[in-house]
Amino acid sequence: MSNNINLKRGLDIPISGEAAQKIKKAVSPDVVAVKPTDFRGLLPKLLVKEGDKVLAGTPVLADKKSPDIVFASPVSGTVETVVRGEKRKLLEVRIKADKTQEYVDFGVRKVKELSADEIKEALLKSGLWPALIQRPYGVLASPEIRPKAIFVSAFSTAPLAADTDYVLRDEFANIQTGIDALTKLTDGGVHVSFDSRNYSGTPFHKLENVIQHTFTGKHPAGNVGIQIHHICPIKKGDTVWTVSLLMLAAIGKLFNTGRYDMTRKIAVTGPKAIDPSYVTGLPGMAVADLKEFYDNSAEELRFISGDVLTGTSVGEAGFLGFYDNQVTIIKEGREYEMLGWAKPLRSGLFSASRTYFSWLTPKKKYDMDTNLHGGVRAFLMNDVYGKVLPMDIFPVYLTKACIAGDIDKMEKYGIYEVLEEDLALCEYVCPSKIDIQAIISDGISLMMKEMA
Repeated sequence: MSNNINLKRGLDIPISGEAAQKIKKAVSPDVVAVKPTDFRGLLPKLLVKEGDKVLAGTPVLADKKSPDIVFASPVSGTVETVVRGEKRKLLEVRIKADKTQEYVDFGVRKVKELSADEIKEALLKSGLWPALIQRPYGVLASPEIRPKAIFVSAFSTAPLAADTDYVLRDEFANIQTGIDALTKLTDGGVHVSFDSRNYSGTPFHKLENVIQHTFTGKHPAGNVGIQIHHICPIKKGDTVWTVSLLMLAAIGKLFNTGRYDMTRKIAVTGPKAIDPSYVTGLPGMAVADLKEFYDNSAEELRFISGDVLTGTSVGEAGFLGFYDNQVTIIKEGREYEMLGWAKPLRSGLFSASRTYFSWLTPKKKYDMDTNLHGGVRAFLMNDVYGKVLPMDIFPVYLTKACIAGDIDKMEKYGIYEVLEEDLALCEYVCPSKIDIQAIISDGISLMMKEMA
């Protein structure tokens, strides 16, 4: 076991609706959507038109900036609709799935016999290159760059996150193949971080050809960005890649079976989920395929692809994101509570700052909703953010630098090290209700524009 990194700052949000470790159903989606909006910085080029027949693994989109990077259909079927937004922005390519699935045959290949260029070519041709995310900025990895290192988080601490060991317990061989492949694409090795509290219990601590690290702490200890900060901080000019275990399994299946197979276990969670549990499905599957998990006849619900802190609100008519294996169902909190701040005895609400007496019942789970319990106020200078962010940066100053568009200060205060997800807890505990993730996103977009 490697040396443990103990994080003393963070916060586990006690929200109810954790998924029981059982498969409730296998979803065979009628329609799936490939969404360019899932990928930061992508300028999509449409490769198909309505009515075209595709197989699972057929390219449907490409990146105009790097035409070799393609995005494949997760199912075989017919291109049903191309959805566009304002100024004809491409939002979705919807594909009606066949009853019997057919796959593009990319050929079974032994990773150990392949060169780095051959592995790169296989990932690009199959549509699995988007599994690799490049930092800084969290964009699609550039095929022209050899990264300093590749980082993987083998656990998640996000609210109600899918249990990694349960979801991927049958994918060990594929994950090992994925690691063996990616090891050839970097000189710095593949770094895998584990939860120290479950290190001996997870099968993935037996992975070979990796550099292991263990972490102890509350959320966001499972965020790969937090882990990189404590293992090898990103400096100006550095480039690293990240990839999830979920995507490593898909990469391994590509080489072991010759198929673009994105099948995954998906956790259906949240206070308003009926019998929260798991389903097997695909990225791009419709939320409506999970209708037995909710009843929105009595109250308005929010459907989130991902977790409550960093996920995307997609609505009942939306689709699961490319990188997600969690759907969270939560109530829309639109009620106004008069003088709510003057009612410290509210036992049904959680407070990270001990404003209420929730700290007396640390194991209690709460039926949280989307209500902010307040409005946006003037920016505050305090240490609230620092209590939940286990990074040696100044989150208040970084946020203000992003608001001001001051690139020099953004660099000084850590813009190269963070993505929105790393500061999500700062937004959650912010007494001023500042939309910090949106501010950081705007800052990253400015950096990409000005530093390109």
